[in-house]
Amino acid sequence: MAGRNKQPLAVIQGKGKSKHLTKSEKERRADHEKKMRGSTDNVVAPSYLTAAQKREFDQISSELMRLEIFSDLDVDALARYLDSKYQYLLIVKEMRKIKPTETITNPDGKKMTFANEDYPKLARVKNTLFTECRAAAADLGLTISSRLKLVIPTPEKKEESEFEKKFGDV
Repeated sequence: MAGRNKQPLAVIQGKGKSKHLTKSEKERRADHEKKMRGSTDNVVAPSYLTAAQKREFDQISSELMRLEIFSDLDVDALARYLDSKYQYLLIVKEMRKIKPTETITNPDGKKMTFANEDYPKLARVKNTLFTECRAAAADLGLTISSRLKLVIPTPEKKEESEFEKKFGDV
């Protein structure tokens, strides 16, 4: 269906909306989700990251693997996130050194204020890097809103009917 994101089986079951799925469909879907998760046996920080970025990579990747939402397939995405974050922090540091305006004193003692030509260029780069960093963080589940989408609700326990007791889940 267009416009709808496919939800994991555990989310559907947690919401109590899995009645339309048969046992075989549930098993097939669970098996498919397990295959799509990917392995975590080769999660290593890429060589192009700095030592500090590699330490942060190891910390974040281990946390994401603990949540079971990270695999070998996500290594490059995390590295790109860390690189854009590093570049963003460099731009912020440089922007703090310069002022958005410059004040010039004329020979007659009158002061004039002009916009610094470099500041808007740096601001555009900063905004681009921030957007890139935020998008990568959301894709990886590093923002609170993206993690809330990953929360699997606990299913409500309801009493089985006589039919369900006799015949189980059909």
